[in-house]
Order: sequence, then C-alpha cells, then structure tokens
Amino acid sequence: MSGFGGVSGLQLRQIIEKIERLEEDKAAIATDIKEVYAEAKSHGFDTKVIRKMISIRKMDQDERAEQEELISVYFQAIEMASRSNREVRDVEDVSEAA
Repeated sequence: MSGFGGVSGLQLRQIIEKIERLEEDKAAIATDIKEVYAEAKSHGFDTKVIRKMISIRKMDQDERAEQEELISVYFQAIEMASRSNREVRDVEDVSEAA
C-alpha cells in the first residue's frame, strides 16, 4: 500500500518507532555497562585493563594470536633500538673522553 510519493506512512512510522525503542534500549544498556565499570573500579579493578580484556576476548583465536605476535615483535624492536642508542652514546662518551 502506497501513501504519499509511493511511501507507506504507516510502515515508515512503525520502522521509525522501532528504531527509537532500540535506541532507548541501547542507552539503557550503556548506562548499565557504566555502572558495572564503576562497580569494578570501586572494588579496586583497573577499568582500562578490563576494557582491553573484553576487546581481546571478542577476537577470534587467529586474530588474537596475530596481535600478540605483533606486540611481541614491536617490543623486541623497541628494545633493540634502545640498546643501539645506548651503544652509540657509550661510543660517543668514550670518544669524547679520549
């Protein structure tokens, strides 16, 4: 059944109202989640770590393993760069002392 301009007003209103109800539900759930984080914080838990744990748990096993491997590689690269910088400074200090 078509209404104005080929659009069913009744169907459109129903869709909009359904979306509005879902948006209200989403806001209520967001409030509930905030309250749970506040509860966790009041018990001494670090909410940043909890959020990270939740994001990791959402990943599939392959994605999680890939991310862990990349983190490990990046940390190793940083450590090697730090060692190289220290070695360069040590050589420069020896050169200046001579």
